[in-house]
Amino acid sequence: MTAGSLERIPAPALVLAAVVSVQFGGALAATLVPAVGAAGSVALRLTISAIVIAAVVRPRLRGRTRADWGTVILYAGSLAAMNLSFYESLTRLPIGVAVTIEFIGPLTLSAVLSRRLRDFVAVLAAAVGVLLISEALSTPWADLDHTGMFFALLAGVFWAAYIVTGGHTARRFEQLDGLAIALLLGAALLVPVGAFTAGSKLLEPEILAKGFGVAMLSSLIAYSLELVALRRISASVFGVLLSLEPAVAALAGLIVLDQTLGPVQLVGMALVVAASAIIMGSKQPKEPVVTD
Repeated sequence: MTAGSLERIPAPALVLAAVVSVQFGGALAATLVPAVGAAGSVALRLTISAIVIAAVVRPRLRGRTRADWGTVILYAGSLAAMNLSFYESLTRLPIGVAVTIEFIGPLTLSAVLSRRLRDFVAVLAAAVGVLLISEALSTPWADLDHTGMFFALLAGVFWAAYIVTGGHTARRFEQLDGLAIALLLGAALLVPVGAFTAGSKLLEPEILAKGFGVAMLSSLIAYSLELVALRRISASVFGVLLSLEPAVAALAGLIVLDQTLGPVQLVGMALVVAASAIIMGSKQPKEPVVTD
């Protein structure tokens, strides 16, 4: 399916399809990270994605302005940092918990861009939900995995940056050229780190097979759908449409990893999803297209 054919599909449907794709890819990645580490997993994922999309899209590199390159470099950096931080959190937290904590990033972005009081209240409710799902209120402070929570929150910050820079990239680059270039840049950035930490394990057949699956689900398919959608919807609306991420992540964790969440954690997840629904229900002003 080409970017042109994707343009005929409603943008919300593209985002929701990307949500399902990326979370099941994330569950598969949770089986890959213990073998080659977070850096090795992200490097493998981005490299395979970059090779496939570059061969299909053949992005145009010449004739780009300095502003174009600045935009796509920021997008690539956000993309790489988001994935590296998230994979580090997966080594310490269940995927449903990691995604729910991470989701604070795009949810806060949506509230800030909307500038409505009810949306800030929704973010506060989401924060309570994150406290519940992380079990910070029921578990002794010393027993909490602070490092995992830190990486999940950091991934949320970079997720918000990915949404903003992805919107700018989608408007500056035709078709999927911006995504192809960003993946190539991200792979170039992380391959040395991944090779240093994982070594020859990255070339083992089983590792390559899992890496290919993660690359297709979490990078190539998901990012392509998101980039096309970002051409037609604002960053705030896009951030809210991701409200099903925690629930889909929990479902993927149950099916792929046999991970279950307790009643209190499920209540926390419901609060996050409900907060997103509140923001989605408010009429948001149309945001101007930024072309720098």
